[in-house]
Amino acid sequence: MEKKVIKCLMGNHRIGILGGTFNPVHNGHLRAAETVLEKFFLDKILFIPSFIPPHKKNNHTLSPRHRFNMVRLAVAGRSDFVPSRIEIDAREKSYSIITLNKIKKLNPDSRIFFILGIDAFLEIDTWKDYTDLIESCSFIVMSRPGFNLKDARNVIEGKYVKRMIEIRSPIKEEDMECYDFFLLHMESLDIASSDIRKRIRNGESIQGMVPNEVEKYIKEKKLYS
Repeated sequence: MEKKVIKCLMGNHRIGILGGTFNPVHNGHLRAAETVLEKFFLDKILFIPSFIPPHKKNNHTLSPRHRFNMVRLAVAGRSDFVPSRIEIDAREKSYSIITLNKIKKLNPDSRIFFILGIDAFLEIDTWKDYTDLIESCSFIVMSRPGFNLKDARNVIEGKYVKRMIEIRSPIKEEDMECYDFFLLHMESLDIASSDIRKRIRNGESIQGMVPNEVEKYIKEKKLYS
């Protein structure tokens, strides 16, 4: 009986995946993760800095080591926010389907939620093996200023649209079981990594845009200047 109970609990485990360049990680990332964690009752969210992001060509991307260190500092002290080196240690282009399969293998009894903004979701049909990806996990698609969440229905086939629901408040358990694509309306902080890098180059303050320990790390290592 005890083994059956343990298996049941493991099956209910909910893990969020929040990937990105994190160049640098900022308070907007943390606010988004906090909102998702609370509204979907996730057990933990993995923060996964990419090694080589396939969709970004940015000469200002820091080394994976610095970007991971900043993520580690940003989530320090929180057991529900977990920094992950899974893409960095692979030392290859960071394709989401490959990362997802690795995480599922490590957590075979957990439900995986892929967390991303509507701006990224609208380009999902350009991702490697994207049909396999959308069949392999659930998606939490966050609103972004200047984008319409309803447009998410235009980029995937009709059979998936039927599994979509818009969310404004903490999700009901029955909706969690019935749907796989959650369009989350949320208030986000108007912060962008590119703006942070620009402010640093211009000698301007980034106080309040990144966690204090991340700001100290950037200054100590003279990053982006």
